[in-house]
Amino acid sequence: MSDKEHLHTAEDGITRCWWGTDPVDYLHYHDTEWGYPVVDDYQLFEKICLEGFQSGLSWLTILRKRENFRAAFCHFDFHKVALFTESDIEDLLQNEGIIRHRGKIEATVNNAKRALEIVEEFGSLSAYIWLWEPKESELHIGKGEYDYPVPSITKTSQALSKDLKKRGWKFFGPTTAYAFMQAMGLVNDHLEGCVYREIIEEIKKSK
Repeated sequence: MSDKEHLHTAEDGITRCWWGTDPVDYLHYHDTEWGYPVVDDYQLFEKICLEGFQSGLSWLTILRKRENFRAAFCHFDFHKVALFTESDIEDLLQNEGIIRHRGKIEATVNNAKRALEIVEEFGSLSAYIWLWEPKESELHIGKGEYDYPVPSITKTSQALSKDLKKRGWKFFGPTTAYAFMQAMGLVNDHLEGCVYREIIEEIKKSK
């Protein structure tokens, strides 16, 4: 099986990863966000939280509710989210625009407090996260249906998940960690032949 079998050339003539063409929400996300290196602390925190909310759901569900999440969680300013009270959590449980899962909401508030601790130790959340950028491509560990041509778990994602768990973070297992690494540009998993793979490689070289 080759990368070519996982590529799709859309009506606009652009060849993309198989998942990045339909629906249009995915196309826009694939072309403008997924895999681009992110160093902004609030964007990194947002993605960690949204990956947690995605657990058991499709990313499309989260993507379509993302603006609601941003409004509900102060645009993922973890300085503000860390101050959320039990009353705020109860209000969020009534918010139909987000995923009303108590455990995930409480994890977001908890993780905001843990993010502040990381900033205290490393200077920024970004400085900590980018310590986990793999120096070379890693072989995947999982053997699920979609593990070729991109992995679902790697040794680095396992280590990142383990370290954050030790620091008290919640809802961030190794599969979630790798999805986060892919999305935030720590790895470039756009397939060979996808136009955006080279675009992102050039951006990463200029970092």
